[in-house]
Amino acid sequence: MPTVSVERSALFAHLGRTYTDEEFDELCFEFGVELDEITSEKEEATKSATVKLSKEQLASLSEEVIYKIDVPANRYDLLCIEGISRSLRVFLGDIDAPNFTILPASDEASSTMTVIQSSTSTVRPFVVCAILRDVTFDEARYQSFIELQDQLHRNLCRLRTLVAIGTHDLDSVKGPFTYDARAPADIKFVPLTHTDEGREFDGASLMECYETDAACKHLKPYVPIIKNSPLYPVVLDSEETVMSLPPIINGSKSRITLDTKNVFIECTATDLTKANIVLDTVVAMFSEYAANPFSVEPVTVNYVNESQEVVNSYVSPQMFTRKETATVKFVNSLIGINVEAEKMVELCSKIQLGPAQLLPGTTEDEGPILEVTVPPTRSDILHAVDIAEDIGIAFGYNNIERKVPQTCTVGGEQPLNQLSDLLREEIARAGYIE
Repeated sequence: MPTVSVERSALFAHLGRTYTDEEFDELCFEFGVELDEITSEKEEATKSATVKLSKEQLASLSEEVIYKIDVPANRYDLLCIEGISRSLRVFLGDIDAPNFTILPASDEASSTMTVIQSSTSTVRPFVVCAILRDVTFDEARYQSFIELQDQLHRNLCRLRTLVAIGTHDLDSVKGPFTYDARAPADIKFVPLTHTDEGREFDGASLMECYETDAACKHLKPYVPIIKNSPLYPVVLDSEETVMSLPPIINGSKSRITLDTKNVFIECTATDLTKANIVLDTVVAMFSEYAANPFSVEPVTVNYVNESQEVVNSYVSPQMFTRKETATVKFVNSLIGINVEAEKMVELCSKIQLGPAQLLPGTTEDEGPILEVTVPPTRSDILHAVDIAEDIGIAFGYNNIERKVPQTCTVGGEQPLNQLSDLLREEIARAGYIE
């Protein structure tokens, strides 16, 4: 279960409300997350058994209260302060869930990514992209932007083996862009880690540096992903400027700063489905800071063969909304409540599954069917059980009446369930989801 650390004052500023620690703990429980720890930077350093600081160093650390919030592993929209605060405000009824808009591309060159299929297919075959226009960064927003990418890399991206995120200052490079895979010796650029000294590396020497340089030890775990590959993936602009060497590091020239206004996002991947989820999540969280909130410009991704013929093409990001259904009878039965169908429609708005509507059942015994709208941020909604779970959260766990079971039996696992558990474990290890 991922843990998200947020400053209490910043979180309350996003929420537009203040709480005591006990009140916020109760709100987290009602929403289905857990306030795991209340701490501070100084307290963390004091308790650490591995990091020993001097009195002067401890005195310089902040005493700002930090909430550590445990969120469900499949709620990628809760991995940053923007997602947590937005979801809580919708849950509390302070705002409606946002509607995301894909705008027409304002610059054709910047909105085109060409993929050299013959080379990239051997190492990291997929890429999806998006553009955020007129974004306003400050120090807190910038740090949250970086931390969300780190959280996604640790979780859904499986330490960058499945997906790697690259973000760039669009105004510092020139489209159209190219995604290629080249010999390590042919890739030369100044990486983000060596911006101050302006030191240029080729692909092979950079991998050696990251394996041995203590200052870059945070990148060492990712080196084995591509080190032994004869070709390294690389994202370039129209002037052959190296924008990123995924899944390792971005180039210095296209680095994001507080002055960045237009952001180019690229996600290279071995799994296209997860790449789309990651891109949609980043866009959904930080498009709120665009001049036109919750808007994004698309990028057309063209795969070309050795003859430069387009063999495949798609537009990203997807930002799809979709419909899912569950019968009212099923939801009530699973949770152990008795909520009227019309009330259940209202509850959907609290958990960002609105607008919802009632459809007639196929049989009289089945009863009305609840149809919900799943936004692009809720990739965790896969079937009727997920809808029922969220309805339970919206209804309130504390409002569910406690009942003594009417049967008295000794529990035992059904043979079919035992087999299912064994299969589920093996399938999960193979990388599949529910």
